[in-house]
Amino acid sequence: MSLPASPVPQTGVPSIHSVIHGFIPAGRANHYKPSLKAGSIVKVNRFEVARCSSMYKITDHPFLIRFISPTIIDEVITGAPEINLQSC
Repeated sequence: MSLPASPVPQTGVPSIHSVIHGFIPAGRANHYKPSLKAGSIVKVNRFEVARCSSMYKITDHPFLIRFISPTIIDEVITGAPEINLQSC
């Protein structure tokens, strides 16, 4: 899964990167599945940040976010126009 990285300064994610890898452990996938819809914009709280291993690297971003049991996902905008994933 790849998530758009916010250029907002409080996230600590540099705005030069547009995509960051997100890792959800298989045992937590069903828990987060209802919150993750293609084209939606979400806010993710309470997650871990780790260096992305070159062996599993699927984006150019040097870090990945790891969903953990206290991770919370909230949709930011409901009813917004769908994001064209082809242009990302």
